[in-house]
Amino acid sequence: MKNITKDRFIVSVKVGEKGQIIVPKEAREMFNIKPGDTLMVLGDKERGIALMKSDDVYELMSKGVIEK
Repeated sequence: MKNITKDRFIVSVKVGEKGQIIVPKEAREMFNIKPGDTLMVLGDKERGIALMKSDDVYELMSKGVIEK
């Protein structure tokens, strides 16, 4: 893991045979991700892939930051 600042980091993860990844402990702690939480995969061919907690996605959608 490479710490950039206290609020950012870069980490690599491997994709398993079933397409699964493990969210690193530091990321789970930083974003308060608990067992049973639902994550959303956001994708854009030009910008890449992002993971967000579903509650955060719906909040941004309600504010018009993310299009429905």
